[in-house]
Amino acid sequence: MQFHQLKPVHKFKKAKRIGRGGKKGWTSGRGAKGQTSRSGHRVQPLIRQIIKRYPKLRGYRAKTVPLNLAVINLERIEKNFAENETVSPQTLSKKGLISGNKLSKVKILGQGELTKALVFEKCLFSKSAKEKIEKVKGSIRVSSS
Repeated sequence: MQFHQLKPVHKFKKAKRIGRGGKKGWTSGRGAKGQTSRSGHRVQPLIRQIIKRYPKLRGYRAKTVPLNLAVINLERIEKNFAENETVSPQTLSKKGLISGNKLSKVKILGQGELTKALVFEKCLFSKSAKEKIEKVKGSIRVSSS
């Protein structure tokens, strides 16, 4: 058998050319109207819709995360600490005066009176609290962190 003697098993059928009249109808299998029925249509990718929703205001990326700050007044420290004891975020959480062990900052406010000289470490202070601590000869240690 040679190449010119080969014959197809089935009859050759031309591919149907749609959109040119005939049995496919006027929509030619594309549905009715709209972007997808037109020639050369290109549906907008979904990711573009997501990108369009991003805020376009200046500096929206630079918003700061709120500081995890525990606040406590001098009157509560006065009740729970003895003379010359150290007040730090760790000792405050051990005594249950502030919640959470991993608090980044503790701020001491000046409400109430302080009569004991205490040692304060790794804390932030209001002006009035600082004045009251210095008045009773308490010390404030500034840590490097």
